[in-house]
Formats: sequence, structure tokens, C-alpha cells
Amino acid sequence: MIIAMDTGERMTVRVTRRFAAAPQRVFDAWLDAKTAGKWLFATASGRSECVEIDARAGGWFYIVERRDNETVDHVGEYIELVRPRRLVFTLFAEKYSLQFERVTVVLAPLGAGCELELTQETRTELAPRVRRCWIEMLDRLAAILEASGRDVAAPPEVRVAGRR
Repeated sequence: MIIAMDTGERMTVRVTRRFAAAPQRVFDAWLDAKTAGKWLFATASGRSECVEIDARAGGWFYIVERRDNETVDHVGEYIELVRPRRLVFTLFAEKYSLQFERVTVVLAPLGAGCELELTQETRTELAPRVRRCWIEMLDRLAAILEASGRDVAAPPEVRVAGRR
């Protein structure tokens, strides 16, 4: 079997959201398998069936999402973890792209809370879906944090940077 290289035009999708939660708490929600399974790569029509996370630079994650009658495997490697400020990882979901994409999450303190900025390098034709999925996932993260009785998230700001 021959797999073709993904040579499509690329662009950066950027989503920004403010949380009333401390950066450490938001950061940890990305790396704790139990918490991540409730919001990360689980769309409105899907749920996470398997979540495995080796949360260290050089570590990996494997998340299986069940969506309607199909499963979508999400795999990646953690490139950089600077607790609680920065998380960089690769992301591969064969259903959407035959290339690992780079995702960067930056958390900046903001009063008692923080601002999260997420960027993902992706194919131009996938950008609207990528943006929509990250907004949905961050909405679920906000709901999880809010349900704890301590945290509330402001609505996301969405920006799309130029092509490269």
C-alpha cells in the first residue's frame, strides 16, 4: 500500500478563550486522562471510548472517539510541556489527514484566571472544521470547569491567520 504525501496548502487556525480558572487547572485538564476523556476529541455527536496519556515531553496520547457508527483514532506526541504555560503536541487523525499536524496551547495568567490561545497548522480545506471542533471542545472544557463550582469561561475569540 502506498500512502500519498499530504501536499495541500497549509494555514494556521487560532482560537482564543478566557477562563476564570487558574492556568494550572486548565493545563492539567489537557493531561489528565479522566478529565481529557470528557472533553478532548469528543464532539457533540461523539464520546471518547479510550483515553491513554503519557504526559511528558516525548510522551504520547491515544484517544479513540466514537462518533455515530464510526470510530476516529487521535494520536500524537508531546513535544513541549512547560507547566502551566505551554503545551505543544503533534496530532494525527487518519480520517482527516495523512500528516501529523502541530498544535500549540499557550496559557497566560489574566487576573484570577487565564487566557488560552490554541493554534493548529492544518490544510486550508480542513481549517473551518478544525476551528469548529476546537471551539466545541473548549466549550465542553468550560462546562467541566464550571460544573466544579469554581470556574467560568468567557466566549471564544476565533481568528484565522494567513496562509504560509
